Amino acid sequence: MSHRGQAPGGGLDGARERRVRSGDVELCVAELGDPRQPTVVLVHGYPDSKEVWSELAPRLADRFHVVLYDVRGHGRSTAPRPLRGGFTLERLTDDFLAVADAVSPGRPVHLVGHDWGSVQGWEFVTIGRTEGRIASFTSMSGPSLDHFGHWIKQRVRRPTPRGAVQLLGQGARSWYVYLLHTPLLPELAWRGPLGKRWPRMLQRAEKLPAGDYPTPSVGADAAHGAWLYRDNVRARLSRPRDDAYAHAPVQLITPLEDRFLSERLYDGLELWVPRLTRRTLPARHWIPRTRPDQLAAWISGFVTSTEDGSPASAGTGKYADRFGGQLALVTGAGSGIGRATALAFAEAGARVVAVDRDAESAARTAELSRLAGAPEAWAEPVDVSDEQAMEKLAQRVATQYGVVDVLVNNAGIGLSGSFLDTAPEDWKKVLDVNLWGVIHGCRLFGRQMAERGQGGHIVNTASAAAYLPSKALPAYSTSKAAVLMLSECLRAELAGRGIGVTAICPGFVNTNITSTARFAGVDAEEEKRRQKKAARLYRLREYPPEKVADAILRAVVRNEAVVPVTPEARGGRLLSRFAPRALRAIARLEPPL
Repeated sequence: MSHRGQAPGGGLDGARERRVRSGDVELCVAELGDPRQPTVVLVHGYPDSKEVWSELAPRLADRFHVVLYDVRGHGRSTAPRPLRGGFTLERLTDDFLAVADAVSPGRPVHLVGHDWGSVQGWEFVTIGRTEGRIASFTSMSGPSLDHFGHWIKQRVRRPTPRGAVQLLGQGARSWYVYLLHTPLLPELAWRGPLGKRWPRMLQRAEKLPAGDYPTPSVGADAAHGAWLYRDNVRARLSRPRDDAYAHAPVQLITPLEDRFLSERLYDGLELWVPRLTRRTLPARHWIPRTRPDQLAAWISGFVTSTEDGSPASAGTGKYADRFGGQLALVTGAGSGIGRATALAFAEAGARVVAVDRDAESAARTAELSRLAGAPEAWAEPVDVSDEQAMEKLAQRVATQYGVVDVLVNNAGIGLSGSFLDTAPEDWKKVLDVNLWGVIHGCRLFGRQMAERGQGGHIVNTASAAAYLPSKALPAYSTSKAAVLMLSECLRAELAGRGIGVTAICPGFVNTNITSTARFAGVDAEEEKRRQKKAARLYRLREYPPEKVADAILRAVVRNEAVVPVTPEARGGRLLSRFAPRALRAIARLEPPL
């Protein structure tokens, strides 16, 4: 039995509402999007209501039929009577099937769960009576209790130091589970001071944006939801099912900074899930609120690939679980380190914007990116030193492709020659590209990241020359030293917004910058000779740009501040800190050109 209406506010304005009966409870169900499209059912966790999805659901509704419902006892759904025994996974499965039959009769749904919604989802996707009703499952921040039970038993029966550390670590993270099993205390706390203070506590602890979440019903929701733990956790962890195999493809999204769940809980998950796609995010627990854009991209891609019968586009590179579906913009992407970096992101499944002043080279990088595994790649011919052109680029990218997740300010030019031989116009050209190009990128795309409020990362290509003085490179070294300090300052400023900033300092890398670098104070013939000699020396060094690209992706994953790449860059960094006088002496030597 169900009836329709309009959902009242709560961040889900415009949603169609209906009531669906399941046994002795009535479930409040909200729908967005075209019912003729594939149905995506979102199941919330504890102590939330369906409004936890209010940022994510509209982002999916333009492509899918999106369904949200308040779990029994939460939000605008009624609670079972009595509460004890009314929240078992069996009862929750009844609710899910009632909702699925009401909103998508005869057609399987794509299930998305967070926290306890994910715990429920694992039950739904591994039991026989739901087989054929679930097309795919996206899990966030909530393990299968059966898989968790086997995870514990394996480490108890075959103890190892690593296993013991993992058990103790997860035990410490699960402190709240023990409290929720105590009689009456959770109900009194949630209906009293904890329920009132929870929104402010959550905003501080999880860095959530202020707004209309959580809803005023959170105290009652949490008091009822304590029975989710009491009715299920002990029973399932002590007697986990041996047949908990997923009968639909699963996408696992793991926030790496989750305070409640260790990522080690999902070790060996492939044994239970034959069709598993892994994703990771540098985020805390409540990612439906803090990372809705990224989740929308991943869920959309996973649902679409499942509907099409094609493999999920997750990339094949080393960091595919981290960058799949993200938007990476690389300047100076027409060749060298820039092209290698764009291709590395493409191999990891990222969408790539290749920016270069040479339109043909940018187009070639975009083409290679698509071949390397990027779901989408675009070429943008822009001179990074042109402020107005960069402003138009930033606006165009945000409008057509979305807010950039990773920005790599890589474009640069080389200039060699003594200070006295370097003309003002040479200084201006080097600083315009090497420094102002980075400033334009950081200012424009960094502001978009900050305004979106979902984090991101900026990588600025500096150089080992930033901390290695040389009488042959005053202009180039000055520009790169400025980039290094800019990166350090920006890292401090943006840390509170979840945006990382990295300065990459390559050493001698075999790229075409040597063959195009200018030499001040010499005629054209001598400049050409020195370019050829420099290129030959760098080729003899044989350090490929692909290694720098790998260092860039690794630095983003680890959120590293300053990354010297080559051995000489690392050695020079140490000397600059512990033996600066030696570096000054070396700087006086004549260069080998």
